Formats: sequence, structure tokens, C-alpha cells
Amino acid sequence: MLTSGELARKITRTGSHQSFLVIRLLVDRGRTDDAYRAYAYFRWADDWLDLPARDASDCRGFVARQLEIIEHCYAGSPPAGTTPEESMLVDLILGNPDRQGPLASYIFNMMAVMSFDAARRGRIISQAELNTYQHALAVAVTEAMHYFIGRDRPCPYVPERYLAVTAAHITHMLRDTYEDLHAGYFNIPAEFLAAHSISPGDVASNAYRDWSRLRVRQAREYFGRGRQSLRQVPSLRCRLAAHAYMARFEHLLDTLEGDDFILRESYPELGHARSGLHAAGSMLGLALGLASPAPSSASAATDGLGGAS
Repeated sequence: MLTSGELARKITRTGSHQSFLVIRLLVDRGRTDDAYRAYAYFRWADDWLDLPARDASDCRGFVARQLEIIEHCYAGSPPAGTTPEESMLVDLILGNPDRQGPLASYIFNMMAVMSFDAARRGRIISQAELNTYQHALAVAVTEAMHYFIGRDRPCPYVPERYLAVTAAHITHMLRDTYEDLHAGYFNIPAEFLAAHSISPGDVASNAYRDWSRLRVRQAREYFGRGRQSLRQVPSLRCRLAAHAYMARFEHLLDTLEGDDFILRESYPELGHARSGLHAAGSMLGLALGLASPAPSSASAATDGLGGAS
């Protein structure tokens, strides 16, 4: 039987050879195996939750089990009977059991993203829920990037710390609007729908176009402020990863602006990665793997610490 580190490398190499190579080259020495575990565990979890046969009850039960494993590990008593994939999570936490540290922040916030996505299918969300969802994802991805890259030269906590990832998630959700809609995920809040008397399916309406325009402008602002905050990051490797990461998503914003904010059914020239859970994994993978959003099947996870390219 493979060790958790061997399994993590296998899953990572199979899912994204580019991310496998760049994680090995870019991540701090001594943390490469854990970066593979973080990638592979959340990729496996994404794949599990995304199977068409899973219903809401299955998904809630799965997330509850993962949270229980996490709690046991931080309490110093990892549970018996974990699957080989769950053992990657166990070993990841036991390697750094600091519940208040950046790795724990990544794990708990990623699980919050999973919990929300597992429960929101078929349900219109509020603006407050959307904000909380985006913040959890932004914290997870940002803290993981700083944990795995340049830990010897830590980044100061500035107000703009999480804006770049928030901007990337905004961009992903716009691009994946139609596909998410078909899957039962609505990326526009109830307040906007009510104020403009439209439904989540009215993507071709002028009101939805206004929503797209507002979100693109917000993403532009956040990317700009995030880029300014990067000047305070001491690690050259971390700055390189972050700048490459932002450039990929800003290219997508160029496309949305070129379309006059009218969303398309698909963007095959830009690759594919469903928002929500999959985008969460994709974002960190892009930061670590310096990869563009890449094609994947509807049931495949995305690039990075939780995805495919």
C-alpha cells in the first residue's frame, strides 16, 4: 500500500503534471510532500462531491466526516479506519498540528467552501452568503500560498491581503455562470435578482449584463489593490507565483470586457473549471503551479491544491 506521500504524488502527477513539477520546484524545501498532500486531498474530495450520483445528503455526510477527522487530528487523536485518501489529510495535519496557524486556516476555510457548495445547489444565495463564501476561499488560498512559498520571509498582514484571490473567484464565477446554472448553482445574489425582477436563468437580460459589469469592475479594482500589496511580499518566489496567477485571470477579464459584459455559454479558448469547489482548488493550483485555467471534464477537479490541468 502506498504511503500518504506516495499517493499524494501519484494523484498530483496524474491530475496535473505541470503542477506536479512546479510544486516540486517552487514550494519551500521541507514542505513539498505536504503541498502534494494538500493538492491531492482536496482534489480527491472535489471529485467525490462532484459525482452526479451524489445527492445533498451524501454530500453533507461526506463533509461532516471530513470535519470530524480534522477535529480528531487537531485534538491529537487521529481516528482509525480512514481511507488512504483521508490519510493524506491526517498526515498533513499531524505534520503541523498548530490549530491557529496558516495551514489550519487553509484547511478550515477550504472545508467551509466545501460545506457551502455542498449545500447551495438549487438554492438562491444572499449577498451576505456570497461575501462569506468568497472570503473563506480567499483566506484559504492566500494563507496556503504564503505557507508553502517563502515562509522564511513572511508577508506582513495588510488590509489588501486577500483581494487578489477574491478577484479571481469573482472572475471564475462569471465565466462559469451558464455551466453552474445548468448544475443548479446560482452565482448572483437574491437581492440583485429581486431589485431587477429577474431570475437566475435570465443571463441574457440587460440586468444580468449590469451585474456582470459591476463584478468585472470590482475584480479589476481588487486585482489592482492586490498587486500593490504584493510589493510588500519579501519572497521573490511568492511574488512571481502571485503575479502569474493574477495575469491569467486578468486575461479573462479582458475577454469579458471585449464581449461588452454579455456572458457566453462557454469559453473554450480559456479552458474550463467550474466555480465554487473546483475554482477553490484551481486558484491555489494556479498560484503554485503557474498554470492557466485548463480543460477538465465536468466531474474532474481543477488545477492546483485540489484540481486538474
